Amino acid sequence: MRKRVFSKFSFPTAVVFHLILLFPLALILGDIVLGNLTADPVKEIIARTGKDAMIILLISLAATPVFIVTGFKPARKARKALGLYAFLYTAIHVAVYAGADFGWDWQLIWLDILDRNAAKAGLAAFVILLALAVTSTKGWQRRLKKNWVRLHKLAYASGVLVMLHYIWVQKVDIREPLLWTALLFLLLSVRIPFIRRWFTSRRNRRIAVRTPGNPRAMKPERVGVKSVS
Repeated sequence: MRKRVFSKFSFPTAVVFHLILLFPLALILGDIVLGNLTADPVKEIIARTGKDAMIILLISLAATPVFIVTGFKPARKARKALGLYAFLYTAIHVAVYAGADFGWDWQLIWLDILDRNAAKAGLAAFVILLALAVTSTKGWQRRLKKNWVRLHKLAYASGVLVMLHYIWVQKVDIREPLLWTALLFLLLSVRIPFIRRWFTSRRNRRIAVRTPGNPRAMKPERVGVKSVS
């Protein structure tokens, strides 16, 4: 039964999932081919790939909070792929910055990093995402053991660094970066132990009540009283 469900639903779902995540890149490539970019195409590509990377990274960081609140298991299963796509767009962002903007002149790139806080935060976020992408395989998970979990918790730090990068790049009008930053901290707050326990307990109660014959199910009147409080 499991194989039949997998073959019927998982493959098409996976194709749609990857197509959606590749769509922003396809749009950029289409605009390059059709000449629909602005007067400064390099700047536009850097901005668009950077924002795409930020949004996908936020979605990957939302996977666990979505599971905590709703119990939707596919959300957790998508974390790895979302993280790798975030790294893909970040790598393109960095490559266009270093190659098209600075002509791979490492001295100029290094001077820019030393001169701008935005560049420092961006570099730090890229290094973290690179480390997470390289060690995302099961082989690295076996080698690093408990250290693998500690390393991959740096994904939260990469999110904060990306937001700092975005704020410092914008310089003047930082309203939009601040909104994205607020969303990031909202997602991270769900992981705080006592908040996580609260959401988990409520989710478990809903599951228990909806499951007929569940010995752990609570009486409806007790659930009703607690849900009101």
